[in-house]
Amino acid sequence: MSTSPIKVHIYVLLAMLLWGFSYIWSKIVFEYLEPATTVFFRLIISVVFLTMLHLLTRRKFHLASSDIPLFLLSACFNPFLYFLGENFGLSLVSPTISAVIIATIPVFMPIVAFVFLRERLKVHNFIGLAISFGGVLVMVLRADLSLSASPLGLLFLFGAVASALVYGILLKKLTHKYSPLFIILVQNIVGIFYFLPVVLYFEGSALCHIQPDSRLLISVAALGIFASSLAYVFFAKAVQSMGIARTNIYANLIPVFTAIFSFLIIGEVISTGKFIGMALVIFGVLISQNSFRTLFRKKTTGLKAV
Repeated sequence: MSTSPIKVHIYVLLAMLLWGFSYIWSKIVFEYLEPATTVFFRLIISVVFLTMLHLLTRRKFHLASSDIPLFLLSACFNPFLYFLGENFGLSLVSPTISAVIIATIPVFMPIVAFVFLRERLKVHNFIGLAISFGGVLVMVLRADLSLSASPLGLLFLFGAVASALVYGILLKKLTHKYSPLFIILVQNIVGIFYFLPVVLYFEGSALCHIQPDSRLLISVAALGIFASSLAYVFFAKAVQSMGIARTNIYANLIPVFTAIFSFLIIGEVISTGKFIGMALVIFGVLISQNSFRTLFRKKTTGLKAV
């Protein structure tokens, strides 16, 4: 059963909205927990939530033995390597800058998707990509084109970008055979076992000193349910219909959402440049998805009918 185009776009928009908010939740959690421990707990929450969701759908838990290596490999890149890079990077760099670095994923993904998946993009896809990424640059660069950020933090974040590129290719292969809900559930289960030795060896002693409060519990729960569960399911459903390259163009919206949430929740100032950048990002995404051409075609059809 195919998903309607409107629903597909809603799915991917919801995923980017939740991931945009996740940078704020993560910053709050980092006041209490180390990065790897944060991911470990959000994955546990995610697995519990997705298991309940899977049981409600009354679908069978069937995993072909021949696909186990692919699931193990995909989970290695995401959630394991991706979240190591993203969370350690986010602990050293501001939420907005972190979101911007992650937003470079669609810059590289079309090339990767063409080489490995033979996905072809049209001219308007590349034009929209260039406009939206230009908007991202406008949001974060100063007048002298300088960018203040931790080099180590940037290195971690670009490592997350590389992991996301490989993961996108593996995810596309899995969506041909399994439902998005089942894929994310299995990957997060595997991710828990990948993170367990890291947490115990490097951050185990810090666990004894945690003093949880409602602020921590709500933020971790939100990361587990919304960012590590629903957002990935929505994203995988979009990949099934649009392909990995077109879906990833929407990642340029993440820093827009992050900037808005940073302003509303932690009081980060949104300058005129950021407003202009946000407008360019949104405009670029619309162009890349051919929305204007579709709208024009509908209007023309309506005039002819009259």
